[in-house]
Amino acid sequence: MATNRKKLGAWGEELARGHLEKQGFSFVAKNWTAMAGKRLGEIDLIMEKGDTLLFVEVKTRATPNFGPGEDAVSFFQKQKIKRAIDRFLFENDKYAERFPRFDIVGVELLTLTPRFKHIENVELGE
Repeated sequence: MATNRKKLGAWGEELARGHLEKQGFSFVAKNWTAMAGKRLGEIDLIMEKGDTLLFVEVKTRATPNFGPGEDAVSFFQKQKIKRAIDRFLFENDKYAERFPRFDIVGVELLTLTPRFKHIENVELGE
């Protein structure tokens, strides 16, 4: 079961990447894991466009049973993502002049054509 979920998630991430590339974003990294003695968090996609460095959480759904994917990012998960973003920026000073932004992309695979729900500038809290 977990393997199928991982495959579904990886497929959704590839679809989300294509969706963002069509909007003019360029790929930087995927599944970037922040480590500082322990695992701090993971960022599904990192993209760039102009002076924006985009950090993306992708939520993929193949069934309506669990609600929209974009609603599935908890406060706790946002805190882990924030720590991962902070670590990425600390380790990659070449992006110091960029404006970081966090988005959620929900990928819905309920029909033959994927549907995307892109939520921009999601607040991560303090």
